[in-house]
Amino acid sequence: MENEARLRAFVARLDGAVSRSSDVAHVTHSVKSILESETGICEALPDRFLRSCPEKYARRLLHKDGEGKYSVVVMVWGSGQCTPLHDHSGTWCVECVASGKIRVTRYDLVGSATSPLVEFREAGRVEAGRGEAGALIPPFEYHKIENPYPEQAVTVHVYGGEMVSCSAFFPEGERYRRELRGLQYTD
Repeated sequence: MENEARLRAFVARLDGAVSRSSDVAHVTHSVKSILESETGICEALPDRFLRSCPEKYARRLLHKDGEGKYSVVVMVWGSGQCTPLHDHSGTWCVECVASGKIRVTRYDLVGSATSPLVEFREAGRVEAGRGEAGALIPPFEYHKIENPYPEQAVTVHVYGGEMVSCSAFFPEGERYRRELRGLQYTD
């Protein structure tokens, strides 16, 4: 019961942060502060949220706001697991490391986003550990996440809605081919 109460309080704090303002920068700043202060939230999660998957990172829905304002997703990264370069389909997101470490590489789009092949320039790389969070606010949303470390990592992602698809980008020569991807949850 104590863990359930802790998770309810966590969601209530997020409800307040998302409902207080329509300014995305203000909302993401508030959500980021909550995630950074709740680094021990993994301890309150049921075990199924913390299991890795051998074939790819695990993505599990923790909470979806009844009005569709936001969702909370827990991701578990085994050693060597990563996303392709991708966007968030115009959805804001705050990502926080709950355990372990990850690497996030940001990219800037060069030229038109409507071409079949697009060009990116690396815009920065961050090694993030427990309690470190960052926000992605469109149009600054192109990135990849990876766990190049030997230990498992867990991240908590709060999205401005439910992210059910995104564009993933795959190298083709010096450019990238866009592929629309549907996103599923692990179990």
